[in-house]
Amino acid sequence: MTSESTRHPRGIRTLFFTEMWERWSYYGMRALMVPFMTAASGGLGLEKKQAMAIYGLYIATVYASALPGGWMGDRLLGTKRAVWWGGVGIALGHLVLAIHHPTAFYLGLLVIALGSGLLKSNMSTLVGLIYPEGGQRRDAGFTLFYLGINLGAFLGPLVSGWLQQSATWGWRWAFASATAGMFLGLTQWQLTRKHLEGVGDRIDHPNQNLKREWIALWAAMGGLVVVTLLCVQGVIVLDPVALAHWVTAAILIAAVFFFVWLFLYGRMDADEKARTWLIIMLFFVSALFWAGFEQMGSSFNVFAEDHTIRELGSWTIPTAWFQSINPLFVMMFSPVVALLWQRMDRRGISPTMTTKMGWAMLLLALGFGLAVVASHRAIAVGKVWPLWLLGIYFCHTIGELFLSPVGLSAVTKLSPLRHTGQMMGVWFLGTSLGDVLSGIIAGEVSGDAMHAMPVIFVRVVWISSVTGALLLIFARPLQKLARGVR
Repeated sequence: MTSESTRHPRGIRTLFFTEMWERWSYYGMRALMVPFMTAASGGLGLEKKQAMAIYGLYIATVYASALPGGWMGDRLLGTKRAVWWGGVGIALGHLVLAIHHPTAFYLGLLVIALGSGLLKSNMSTLVGLIYPEGGQRRDAGFTLFYLGINLGAFLGPLVSGWLQQSATWGWRWAFASATAGMFLGLTQWQLTRKHLEGVGDRIDHPNQNLKREWIALWAAMGGLVVVTLLCVQGVIVLDPVALAHWVTAAILIAAVFFFVWLFLYGRMDADEKARTWLIIMLFFVSALFWAGFEQMGSSFNVFAEDHTIRELGSWTIPTAWFQSINPLFVMMFSPVVALLWQRMDRRGISPTMTTKMGWAMLLLALGFGLAVVASHRAIAVGKVWPLWLLGIYFCHTIGELFLSPVGLSAVTKLSPLRHTGQMMGVWFLGTSLGDVLSGIIAGEVSGDAMHAMPVIFVRVVWISSVTGALLLIFARPLQKLARGVR
C-alpha cells in the first residue's frame, strides 16, 4: 500500500484532466496554424516568413499574458476562479476561430492567448499549492501534471490533423475539434472542483485598494479593445515580422521593470532576494531553451510538410500528426524521469535544479546537431526519412522533461508565497521571450531561405552547448542562492 507521505492528493486528478482537455484544444489548433496560414487553397495564403512571425507572436502572447494572469489570480480573483475564467475565455476564442474568416482567425487567436495566460500561471500555481510540503513529491506531482498536459497534446493534433486532411471535413471541422476540447475541460472542472476545497481561494492583501485595481484592469482591457478595432478597420497596419522584433524588446523591458519593482517594493528578506536572483537566471535559460524547442511547431513543422517523406503507399501521413510525437515521448518517458529523481533523492545523489537544466540545454544542442545534418541532406537529395525528426524530437523531449516540470516546481519553491502567481507569470514570460524568438528564427530558415537552415541551426548548437556547460560548471555556486531549497 502507498504510504501517506508518497500518496498524491486527489486534487491532482482535477488539475490533470482539466489541463489535458485544455492542451487538447491548444495543440490541436497549434498544429494547424502554420499550414493554414500558408495554404493557398482554403487557407490565408501568407508567405512563410509572415506565418512564422505570427506563430511566434501568438505563442509569445499566450505565455506573456501569464504575467498579468498571475497578478489577477494573486490579487483579484483567487487562483481557482482565475483558472475557470481563463478556460471560458479559451473556449470563446475557439468558437470565434471556427467561424473560418481571416478577421475571425486573428481575433480568435487573441482571445485564446489572453484566456490561456489567465489559466496557465494559475493552474501551475494550484499544483504547487496542493503539495505544501514541497520536496521531491512536489517534483513528482508536477511531472504527473506534465503527463496530463501531454496526453491532451498527443490526442489534439491526431484528431485535428485527420479532420483537416479529410475530404469530407476540412479546415472548419479541424478547428472545431479544438473547441470541443476546451468545453470538455470546463465540464470536468465543474464536476470535480470539490477536490480543491480550501485551495487557491483569494487572499486579502494589506492596504489593497481592490476597486482601483479592478478599474485599472478594465481600463487596460478597454485600451486593448480599441487597438484591436483599429487593426480590424485597417487604421493600424501591422507588419508581423517587425512586430516580432518589437515584442522581443518589450518582453525584456517588462521583465526588467518587474524584477526592479520586486527588489525595491516587494518587501523581501535577504533569503528571498537571493532566490529571486536564481529565478532571474532560470528566466533567461528558459528563454534560450524554448527559442529552440518551439521550432517543432514552426520550422520543423514546415520541414515535415515540405522535406519529409510522408507517403505510405497511397496514403499520406497528415503533417499535424508529427506534432504528436513530442507528447507521445513525454508520456513514455515522464514516469521514468519522475522515478529517476525520486530514486536519486533517496540515495542522496539528487542533482540540483541548475544541473538538470544544464543537461536540458545539452540535449537541445544534440537535437539541433541532428537537424543540421538532416537539413544538409534535404538540400542535397530532397525529401528525407521521418527518422530524422524522430531523433530531433526525442532529444528535445528528454531535455524538456529535465527543464520544464523542474522549472515549474522550482519557481513555486523559490518564490515568496505572496508573489507566487506573479513569479509563475514571469517564468512563462521567459517562455514567451523564447517563443517570439523562435518565430523570428523560423522565418529565417523556411521557404526560399531553406539554404540558411544548417548555418542558423549550427549557431543554436553552439549557444545551447555553451549555456549547458556553464550551468553544469557553476551548479554548486548557483545552488547556494536557493538557500536550502532543492
